[in-house]
Amino acid sequence: MDAHREPANRPLPLVPLRPGRCWCPTGDPDARRVREPLARELSRVLERFAAEAGATHDRPIAVELRPGVLGHHRVGRAADLYGVAEIGLAEWKRRWDRALRAAALAPDRDAARLVLARARRTNLGWRLYRALQCYGRWAQPYGYPIQLFGPWTRDEGPWRFIGDKLLHAHRDHIHVAL
Repeated sequence: MDAHREPANRPLPLVPLRPGRCWCPTGDPDARRVREPLARELSRVLERFAAEAGATHDRPIAVELRPGVLGHHRVGRAADLYGVAEIGLAEWKRRWDRALRAAALAPDRDAARLVLARARRTNLGWRLYRALQCYGRWAQPYGYPIQLFGPWTRDEGPWRFIGDKLLHAHRDHIHVAL
């Protein structure tokens, strides 16, 4: 047997998500412990997100993790992100929806574009979801959607045909899994 491989029936050890240069994990310490491949992928994406959002080593962006509702976090296969920059994702989603309504009511297309451009620049919850969508390599088990769910799933994807029950379960957080 290869010394670097673990037996199939032995779970991978959990490692803590460590702060990056531009972001730091907050929330439940147990929820910050995941399998090493997930920790590496999530850290890579969160670092890019935070840097693009203007965070620095001196002013990192906090990303809050908590245990999820479906239990995959217990074995470290998934992480559930509930907040960014000390604001819950449900609040970021409410702000996003208000911006969409304001854009729809704008007097012309240019005004609508300005409203949406500002929302894309300032809404860190939406930016976090988009970074996870665009930069992450999440699991997609055969016959199942890509393992990225959150309040923006129906609008942004990557799997838009999410059921109402699954969407409701992820209305206040983002779930990612490897």
